[in-house]
Amino acid sequence: MSIYVGNLSFKVTEADLTAVFAEYGSVKRVQIPTDRETGRIRGFGFVEMSSEAEEQAAIAALDGAEWMGRDLKVNKARPREERPTSGFRSGNGNSGGERRRSFQSRY
Repeated sequence: MSIYVGNLSFKVTEADLTAVFAEYGSVKRVQIPTDRETGRIRGFGFVEMSSEAEEQAAIAALDGAEWMGRDLKVNKARPREERPTSGFRSGNGNSGGERRRSFQSRY
């Protein structure tokens, strides 16, 4: 299992996060997702530690702690939710059968 770390500074690095969590045990892996379009850090990350006891110690110590000017949100990560794979995309009102134009025709 892994630990979810939220409300991270947008300047944080994997090395920074590793150093903080290493105070509570052996860090196996750190992941900080970035936005696909901008490449900017999304403000959260995941940390895996060697044992459940180390994870619990880190969660107890760091949840709500101020770090890099922000109050961290630290808890057990939940399993990733499955996304629909049917190809259906919502949001634009277009069912896929007709292309919408973003301009008006002059004719």
